[in-house]
Amino acid sequence: MAWDEWEQIKAEVTDRHADQMRLSQLAPAGESGGTTPDLCSSPAKKAAAVKAIDKDLELGVERGGKHADESVNAAVKEFGARDGYGWDTSSALKKAHETWGKQVKMLLGRLASEKEALSRTGIDFQRNELDIAARMRRQSRIDSC
Repeated sequence: MAWDEWEQIKAEVTDRHADQMRLSQLAPAGESGGTTPDLCSSPAKKAAAVKAIDKDLELGVERGGKHADESVNAAVKEFGARDGYGWDTSSALKKAHETWGKQVKMLLGRLASEKEALSRTGIDFQRNELDIAARMRRQSRIDSC
């Protein structure tokens, strides 16, 4: 391949990709830039997510954990030592159930932190908006002097 041919191919590729990166501007009207022009926040959707975590997920995890408690404890007892002998399955089930309990607690903790973060996000957005508005007012007073 000749040098001129290589330069022509590079120029064509550059031309094809030249308009794909746009910094500090939106795509022109009618074109899709692939991004959302504004940061969107829906307090109603966040509240619905908090409610779903509170009413459905946390309760379901707690119920599931308790259901496992009853059935595993019964199995541990059945396989447990009688007359000084027992199955290895009993101790293995007991250990697995302890791990299960820790995981249930961790999941409940994670759900609680997600719920708190969703609740706090609306307040954070509002504070951010107020801070930006205050800075813009200060800036406009400085510029008008």
